[in-house]
Amino acid sequence: MPGTGLGMTKVVMTKPLSSRIALVTGASRGIGYATARTLASAGAHVIAVARTQGGLEELDDAIRGDGGSATLVPLNLTDFDGIARLGAALHERHGKLDILVGNAGIAGPSSPLGHIELKPWLEVMTINVTANFQLIRCMEPLLQQSDAGRAVFITSGTASKASAYRGPYAASKAALEALARVWANETASTKIRVNLFNPGPIRTHMRAIVMPGEDPATLDTPEQAAEFVVPMCAPTWSETGKLFDYPSKSVMSFRTPSV
Repeated sequence: MPGTGLGMTKVVMTKPLSSRIALVTGASRGIGYATARTLASAGAHVIAVARTQGGLEELDDAIRGDGGSATLVPLNLTDFDGIARLGAALHERHGKLDILVGNAGIAGPSSPLGHIELKPWLEVMTINVTANFQLIRCMEPLLQQSDAGRAVFITSGTASKASAYRGPYAASKAALEALARVWANETASTKIRVNLFNPGPIRTHMRAIVMPGEDPATLDTPEQAAEFVVPMCAPTWSETGKLFDYPSKSVMSFRTPSV
């Protein structure tokens, strides 16, 4: 204070993800919305991708209200050229990508395999698998420019349970897990870390469609799950090729066959 002869030290609290660029798909609701908002609260600038313009605008309002920042990208992930254009735009504007959260997904039909038409099968595989493959292709060069590139893909326990009547969804998540593990092995000697997150039963719109008789009040919220996704996006996270199982709050290793 003036006249006291005492020095004043200004304490600046640095957020853990300050200056980091994070891309989140399916960011307009559910786990994607909660993860995007939590990443922004931790200091990241969020590239929020979703089909729903209104949901993205609501997210932007929430992030700005929290003191964060976001870029909204209305994009259907079936537009593979659009994903490539997004990668080019991120390269031009930021020159890097620090965090990729592949959250967008659709549930598909709940029917016996023999009753499922080819069109809905292909729709599920396109969004849940092929779109993530295209994200990997287009975003890996940007993640390589980060000092600690982190990728997290949202999977499901049904990938291993192979739940009856959930064939397209189970198959797509099993394929996504294999895709992520391959990428983790390919990038193991780099600064990129690739992991999976299984949220288990969470209070989301998709869950309500698949399990209409379930009481949502008995389920954890997307915000609770997001609190565990965000640490996997931090430079301090060193694991790769692993699955974080939210119901058990544990990191699970995949067994590597000898052949």
